[in-house]
Amino acid sequence: MSFYYEKIGDKIENVNTEIPFDLSEDWEFVRLKEICELISGRDLSPSEYNTDGLGIPYITGASNFLEGKVELVRWTKSPQVLTEIGDLLLTCKGTIGEMAFNDFGAAHIARQIMAIRNIYDLNTKYLLFCMEFYIHKIKDAAKGLIPGISREDILNLILPIPPEQYQRQVVLSVEKINGILSSIEKSLS
Repeated sequence: MSFYYEKIGDKIENVNTEIPFDLSEDWEFVRLKEICELISGRDLSPSEYNTDGLGIPYITGASNFLEGKVELVRWTKSPQVLTEIGDLLLTCKGTIGEMAFNDFGAAHIARQIMAIRNIYDLNTKYLLFCMEFYIHKIKDAAKGLIPGISREDILNLILPIPPEQYQRQVVLSVEKINGILSSIEKSLS
């Protein structure tokens, strides 16, 4: 077993309890906050949005997420907190853990949504698979009468990061396995 340490300023801490498994030498563990920007949404008042398609999309929560896609049903002419194309959207209040990529462009996000913006040039599907790996931990961290996760819960996740070519290989392998599993599932129905 390897030992893992994190240095923040002059302080060095043992982080073995946060490390889910050992890595080969050309991989490294990195906290999400080192490779991504996290954008927290803000709610709009009913007078600030519409259902007539005027303005840019307004994504309010898990009800907008359907099978890994975002359904656009509200719009706003007064956006304040924007997600951009390529952001990984994550529901963080109420129904936690729904995820989808922004493949539609600029949109305002409500406080039930966080946008994970990849600033490290990480393979986006690899990032999604890492987040799916941690989804149970994320849900377990939810607190409050209406469950919610904090920015710190997400920013402090430790992700295993391989070189770029291995990220692509992992994505291809996972997609192949998911396709096989999906075929098996359909054949059993």
